[in-house]
Amino acid sequence: MQNKDTEKGRIIIYTGNGKGKTTAAVGTAVRALGRGMKVAMLQFIKSPERSYGEQLSLEKLGAVVQQLGAGFTWTKTPEEHRTALESAWKTAKECIEGGEYDLIILDELNNALAIDSFPIHDILPLNEVIEVLLNRPASLHVLITGRDAKDEIKAIADLVSVIEAEKHYYDEGVNAIYGIEY
Repeated sequence: MQNKDTEKGRIIIYTGNGKGKTTAAVGTAVRALGRGMKVAMLQFIKSPERSYGEQLSLEKLGAVVQQLGAGFTWTKTPEEHRTALESAWKTAKECIEGGEYDLIILDELNNALAIDSFPIHDILPLNEVIEVLLNRPASLHVLITGRDAKDEIKAIADLVSVIEAEKHYYDEGVNAIYGIEY
């Protein structure tokens, strides 16, 4: 049952150093899709050169999923990342302003905004991100994932969940596990 309070779109942040931010966003997407909502997931770091389990699942359920990044920051040149991030932000703005979706997930946008190994502020300006988020269609929910969420982004959010790691097999040298991490 909907009421005026639930009709308002929310800004939701899943951040922290623990595993599960994208996974939690996928769970939210599944719930939204189950309720007949239109969902898009835009992935800022992941590259279209690979496939990902969340992409395969969500597309089967009717979501639009796009990998817009160049991969991990150490896998390509700074210019390749800058080009990908500039294009990703353009796509995200168009998606947000277009009014076609009920839920848009900006996966790893926090990571992108936190890059400090090369300049990104001219192609992904924090003040513009905030302006677009604040001026989105009134009923649009935007969910942002990734480590190192900026305080300015958290300040405008309606919900911030911090996922912390207490123990992780990465610390024992175990690589990403097929079906669990990707």
